[in-house]
Amino acid sequence: MTGGGSEATPEPGGLRAALGGLTTRGRSFLAAGIAAAVCSYVLGQPDLLRVGLLLAALPLVCVLVLHRTRYRVAAGRTLSPARVPAAAESRVQLRMENVSRLPTGVLMLQDRVPYVLGPRPRFVLDRVEAGGHREVSYRVRSDLRGRYRLGPLQLRLSDPFGMCELTRSFSSSDTLTVVPRVEPLPAVRLAGETAGFGDGRQRSLALAGDDDVIPRGYRHGDDLRRIHWRSTARHGELMVRREEQPQKARCTVLLDTRDTAHPGSGPDSAFEWAVAAAASAAAHLLERGFSVRLLTDTGTSVPGPDGAGGAGGTDSADAAGLLLDALAVVEHSEEEGLAAAYDVLRGGGEGLLVAFFGDLDEEQAAVAGQIRRRSGAAIAFVLDGDAWHRGPGGIRFATGQVPVAERLRLLRRAGWTALPVAPGDSLTDLWRTAADQAGAGERTGEGSGAAEDGVSWTAAGGRS
Repeated sequence: MTGGGSEATPEPGGLRAALGGLTTRGRSFLAAGIAAAVCSYVLGQPDLLRVGLLLAALPLVCVLVLHRTRYRVAAGRTLSPARVPAAAESRVQLRMENVSRLPTGVLMLQDRVPYVLGPRPRFVLDRVEAGGHREVSYRVRSDLRGRYRLGPLQLRLSDPFGMCELTRSFSSSDTLTVVPRVEPLPAVRLAGETAGFGDGRQRSLALAGDDDVIPRGYRHGDDLRRIHWRSTARHGELMVRREEQPQKARCTVLLDTRDTAHPGSGPDSAFEWAVAAAASAAAHLLERGFSVRLLTDTGTSVPGPDGAGGAGGTDSADAAGLLLDALAVVEHSEEEGLAAAYDVLRGGGEGLLVAFFGDLDEEQAAVAGQIRRRSGAAIAFVLDGDAWHRGPGGIRFATGQVPVAERLRLLRRAGWTALPVAPGDSLTDLWRTAADQAGAGERTGEGSGAAEDGVSWTAAGGRS
């Protein structure tokens, strides 16, 4: 049984397993029959013995008939969709088909689902004719991101008298991926550029261009108008002019997953806010044409292993799906600092850097400052641990942590555009504020430090 609807036939168990399927009614009938037979022997009543044999034989005959039943059924499961944001519903459709030449009796279906998705769905199917099928559906929903296994599907067989029930399980299962919720963000862009492209960007060779005459060998599908005849005559084979086109602007989304950096747990915790915010930022920048890489404090990159190039070389929807799938299963790390992330970024040339930090002491703030110097514009969203601690269900931070105001000061001095995040804050408002502050820093030559790199943020349609 698979989501694609392939066939599978459950195999019956042994007779001992069938006897174990006696229901309360069947066991009661069996016990009453044995008791009547004993009373018949003690009291010397042969008629009572016949009644006892009838009571005891009925559940045993039902077990034997059900054990000998040879239903051949195929089952399929379809998830629509198979990837959903947290708190959204997915529809699961089950299809049961009778592939034998005999009709079935009453069937009960039960699909195994994790408890976080809700109760196990159960369905009762009436007689299914030979070659016929039945379709049923149910919905699942989770407030917690992650990957959840649905299945295997269980088929419960029952006799008409309700004396015995046997369960047959299919082997296949499907996976439901619950990704972080993505919040639509306002349109922001790098100053002087549109959708991640610009005249000041580096340019790379490709397959079509206007003026570049550096030749290469002809490839099937090349435009014949690009043939460079002088090079063709020199090399004795068809040569075409290479093109050059602008590279996509790069962006790295840095997510701090350290266990000591985020208070609390659950859907409303600081860590879950940071994960959802990272997903929203990555999806927004992909839509704007950026080549996006997701990086955590452990040094893990998506795409990987080193994340070179970032997601965005293909369709932005596919790239967003890749990043969301990674964020769906990201967990707290045991890292003590940001050194691993710095080692990945120390090469420089990362372009835009968007970071979501938890608690930072002075040492880790210094590491963050070194990371900033390896990138262009740098935006940091710093979660206020004290404010999140005061929220419901918060967990106390370790003593001696640096107040959020001091963390912001250290980051801004290193060149970050840094904003605090408290419970209930909207990423949309923070995103717009970050763009305004970065743009103001460029005009004054202060604050974010982005002006020294010639790159800053400005709200689309805002003041220049």
